[in-house]
Amino acid sequence: MAELVRTNDHGVIAVVEGLLDGSSIPYYVADRDISSIAGTINAIQARIMVPDDYEERAREALTDADVGDWLL
Repeated sequence: MAELVRTNDHGVIAVVEGLLDGSSIPYYVADRDISSIAGTINAIQARIMVPDDYEERAREALTDADVGDWLL
């Protein structure tokens, strides 16, 4: 799995999920629940991950949508 984005911002997570869904790219949001509990301390952030085979396509989808600056 390739990590694309790491954040506690629920808005960013929702946008990235929508873009990946719209591009039919499978993804997994790791640590979503614990990052909500940790909140603003940023000790543990949610990580949006895609299968390695989809990494290039996912990065292109986010870059094309002008949110490439969120990528790791």
